[in-house]
Amino acid sequence: MESVKLSSKYQVVIPRAIRDSLHLLPGQMMQVLAYGNRIELMPARTISEMRGFLKGIDTTVTREGDRL
Repeated sequence: MESVKLSSKYQVVIPRAIRDSLHLLPGQMMQVLAYGNRIELMPARTISEMRGFLKGIDTTVTREGDRL
């Protein structure tokens, strides 16, 4: 697990190993989500990049009556 320090301007630097493994680029947009007691950063994706990401999803889950 990597550690980073929050700057006086509330900025963090994403460690190089993580940037390289996720192919992050300078200026790339990120989505930020507060989840419980943690912060998650997710690379923003364009609609064309999202195409097909739900392929093979299991649609047999039981749904509530008002969700049909």
